[in-house]
Amino acid sequence: MDVKTDIKSLSLEELRAEIEKIGEKPFRAKQLYEWFHVRLARSCDEMTNIPKSLKEKLADGYTYTALTIAQVQTSKLDGTKKYLFELADGSLVESVWMKYRHGNSVCISSQVGCRMGCRFCASTLDGLERGLTPSEMLDQIYAIARDTGERVSNVVGMGTGEPLDNYDNLLKFIRLLTDENGLNISQRNITVSTCGLVENMLRLADEHLQITLALSLHGSTQEKRRALMPIANKYDINDVVAACKYYFEKTGRRITFEYSLIGGVNDTDEDARNLCSLVKGLNCHVNLIPVNPIKERDYTESEKEAVMRFKSRLENRHVNVTVRRELGRDIDGACGQLRRRYAQQH
Repeated sequence: MDVKTDIKSLSLEELRAEIEKIGEKPFRAKQLYEWFHVRLARSCDEMTNIPKSLKEKLADGYTYTALTIAQVQTSKLDGTKKYLFELADGSLVESVWMKYRHGNSVCISSQVGCRMGCRFCASTLDGLERGLTPSEMLDQIYAIARDTGERVSNVVGMGTGEPLDNYDNLLKFIRLLTDENGLNISQRNITVSTCGLVENMLRLADEHLQITLALSLHGSTQEKRRALMPIANKYDINDVVAACKYYFEKTGRRITFEYSLIGGVNDTDEDARNLCSLVKGLNCHVNLIPVNPIKERDYTESEKEAVMRFKSRLENRHVNVTVRRELGRDIDGACGQLRRRYAQQH
């Protein structure tokens, strides 16, 4: 059985080659690309300047990704929206739309499930099903832009999955998203998170993109990190931080360290001291995240006083630090929670 080509994952050059291959004029590629990535068409039926004969060829030989909104939760506190999308194969992924003063931000998923096994994350409880295609990552943004009627200016790869575990598709997604012929989102407005796949962090540095790299650190020492993140059994904390330094040297982009604060586990004064020593001399920013409790684990979030004390300990040692503003706290905020609950109910 012939596998159909995923037409929305093609670059403009690749699309042009496909269009010529099926006997169509090259200019049709630019028209189609605009329908896919600027007008955000949900199907070929919406494409008013494309002849019926070409639409029929596309239907026969290609798949066209358009995610279905299975559920939306809207926060009464701040208007944050959490989307649950159904993919063509019935799989479910989550995305979050957040409104900030500087523009609208969408947090996307890069995989269905995750195999990284971080102890405080609901995304990983059922393991990894598969990586998302570039078009499935893009269409989370496109579907949300259509649904809200507002432009998306910032994209964060921090939803379900480990983006660097789906490296080639992630890279293609970034190139399509930042292409001047598409949505043309600035690379500087894209953040990709990783739990520390060192080889792929080094590869990403050598791509010379201008995206921000965010490392999920969550532990101030190798022992603490290993207790929370199984990936630390493979990569030593010092090697991961060295990869961050390399990324900064190659790109000039300040590194973000994500640090989930878990009550009594990694929020002590000693942890703060160790964290300062670890990131000393690196152009970085530490983002403290009060952890979202999930019922499958017995971790609890740090007390507010502990969070503020930890923050001031870092500030006193001249480390750039913020406490993440919690958006959508009254909806299933933590990655993987909405998907799990929906799957259990259906």
